[in-house]
Amino acid sequence: MILALEIVFWISLAALVWTHLLYPLAIAAWARLRPWPVAAADILPRVSLIIPAYNEEDVIVAKLENALALDYPRARLEIVVTSDDSTDATHELVAAFADRGVRLIHCPRGGKVAAQDRAVVETSGEIVAFGDANVLWDTDALRRLVRPFADPAVGMACGNVRLVNPGGGTNQEGLYWRYEMWLRTRESRAHSMTGSNGAIYAVRREAYRDVDPRFGHDLSFPYLMVQNGYRAVYESSAGATEPMTTDIEDEFRRKVRMFEHCWLILFRGRMFGLRRLGPVYWAEIVSHRLLRYWSGPLHVLLLVTSAVLAPHAAVYAIVLAAQLAGLVLVGVSMLLRGRVRVLRILHYYLLVTLATVIALVGYLRRGVPATWDKAAGSRIT
Repeated sequence: MILALEIVFWISLAALVWTHLLYPLAIAAWARLRPWPVAAADILPRVSLIIPAYNEEDVIVAKLENALALDYPRARLEIVVTSDDSTDATHELVAAFADRGVRLIHCPRGGKVAAQDRAVVETSGEIVAFGDANVLWDTDALRRLVRPFADPAVGMACGNVRLVNPGGGTNQEGLYWRYEMWLRTRESRAHSMTGSNGAIYAVRREAYRDVDPRFGHDLSFPYLMVQNGYRAVYESSAGATEPMTTDIEDEFRRKVRMFEHCWLILFRGRMFGLRRLGPVYWAEIVSHRLLRYWSGPLHVLLLVTSAVLAPHAAVYAIVLAAQLAGLVLVGVSMLLRGRVRVLRILHYYLLVTLATVIALVGYLRRGVPATWDKAAGSRIT
C-alpha cells in the first residue's frame, strides 16, 4: 500500500513540475536551437472576416466600425456577422451596416461553432478569419494575420490579444495570459501552437474542418491542423484588445465553463496519436494540454498522498507543508481582498487549478452544451 502511494506521489509531483516549470524551459530551448521559421510575406489574399454573435447589441456596432476601419483592401475583404439566433437588437444593428457591405447570416440556435460552420460555407475568401464581437483589432491586424499564409505549410494563424481590465479588480488573467503568449510563441517557433483563441485567428479555407459543435476552435483546430499536414502558428504582430472579467471570482466561473469543454476534447477529440502529430508536437500537446488540464486532479492526488506519507519520510512532510502553506497564503489573500499582488497570483493559480477539478466533475455528470452565452472573455488556457 505504501509503495503504491509513493508511486502516485512521485508521478503527480513529477507531472506538475514538468508541465509548469520544466516544459516551458525545454520548449524555449528547442525553439532556440531547432527553430522552424515561417516563410511569411506581405500578401493580400481574399479574406472572409466572420464575426460570431449571440446577443451582442452592446458591442456589435463598435466591432463593425472596427472591422470596416481595417487597413485592408475592401475589394478583397468580406465581412459577415453570423448570429446564433440572437434575441436582442443585434440583427437590427447589423442590418444598418448592409449598405457598407456587411452581411448578416441568421442561424438557428445551435452554438458558436455551428454558426461559424454555416458562415464558412456561405463565404468565399481564400482565408477565413474570425474575431469575437467584444474584441477590437488593431488597424493593421488583418494584414499581419495573413502574412504567415504565404507559407503553404501554414493552415492556421492566431494573433496577439491584449487583455484590459479598466475597472481594476483582483483578476490575474492578464499576467497569466502574457505568460501563455510567451509559451505559445516558443511552441510556434518549434513546431505549432497547441491553443488558439476566439479573439483573432484565421484559417486557410481548404484547411478548415467541421468539428463537434461542443469542441470550439480554440483547442481543437491547432492539433487538427497538424494532423492534416499543416502548421498552426502564432503571429504576435497581429494585435487585438479584449476586456477581461474584473474579479477573480468571475474568472473562476468562466474557467469552470471553459474547462468543461477542454475535458470533452481531451476525452472525445482524438487529440493524441504520435504517428499523425510527430514527436515534437506530440510532446507539446502532452506537456501543455494533457498535463495542464490534469493539474487539478494531480494536485489532489499529491495532497492526499503526501498527507498519508508524511510520517514516513521528511520529503513527504516538506511537500505537504508547502501545500498547506500555499492554502494558508490564499486565505490571507482573501482576507486582504487581494491587496498583495504576489498572493493574488497564488490565489489565481489555486482557483484555476480547482476549476479543472470542478469542471471534470461537471463534465462527467451532465456533459457539455453546444450553445454559449455572452461572456467577458474568450481565451483558451
